[in-house]
Amino acid sequence: MTPSILSIPMRYFMEVALHGSVSQAAARLYVASSAVSRQIAKLEDSLGTALFERKARGMALTQAGERLAAHLRTTLMDTEQVVEQVRGIGGREAGRVRVACTEGFAVGFMPEVMRRFRASHAQSQLQLHVGAPDEVSALLGRGEADIALKYAVAPERGFRIEHSAPAPVYALMSPDHPLARQRAVSVAEVVRHPLAVGSKGVTARQLFDLSCSVQGLSYEPAFVSNFSSVLLPLVRAPDIVLSGHLTAVHLIENGTLVARPFVEPQMHQRRLQVLSLDGRTLSPLARALVQQLVAAIAGGGRRRLGRARKM
Repeated sequence: MTPSILSIPMRYFMEVALHGSVSQAAARLYVASSAVSRQIAKLEDSLGTALFERKARGMALTQAGERLAAHLRTTLMDTEQVVEQVRGIGGREAGRVRVACTEGFAVGFMPEVMRRFRASHAQSQLQLHVGAPDEVSALLGRGEADIALKYAVAPERGFRIEHSAPAPVYALMSPDHPLARQRAVSVAEVVRHPLAVGSKGVTARQLFDLSCSVQGLSYEPAFVSNFSSVLLPLVRAPDIVLSGHLTAVHLIENGTLVARPFVEPQMHQRRLQVLSLDGRTLSPLARALVQQLVAAIAGGGRRRLGRARKM
């Protein structure tokens, strides 16, 4: 258990900020709700500003409250990191790294990164949480992950970009697909074929829908899922899947699929980002994993797109 460095009012504030409820915070703290309310009022009075907006269904942070909560969160995480280092046993490299990523990285990319990292950091503990893009951001924002890996089309407030690389959307298809013989494809060509696409919250789908809208095109997907690992095995000519390169690089390298870039600029307006929480100092172990991720992303950047099968 990490010793608390927060005063009682600050501890109570953080519990209410986390749960959005005085009663839930009181239950977690094993005190009366009135005690929590008194401490919050005392803190607001000392700071001269409201930290919460009282609503019928709970407590919502004000702008000042969000600023204070973000600062305290990073302070607590830095304290936990130092305590873990102090507790290192027998001089071994101690510590854990918690990573959150979207599922497109979880099948082929992250296992290889983690395997290589463990080979050089045998005493480390890696924790990987796989989720939807919004969930990955929420985990990092709550301090439940040290590093996040995801695709993004715009910067996200409160996060520090440790690394950013172009991540265009590709049309993935079997090597004997008619479009596989082309060096690049257009959205207009792709919509003529059965499409397996991600759900509307997935960046590849967002950019494809934007490009269709710009060109006045429409399509009816043959298969929709937020889990690309389900979509990829379904690809048979004449099917096409929209995906990032790293998601399918293992299938491209073994000859199962080929990837073809789009000619439309909208399909290139995406970045692959390694993120940390703004204001937090990463541990040496987490920093080493970031470096491993950057190297692996650079290696994947030397894109092999696969060869069409001769007809």
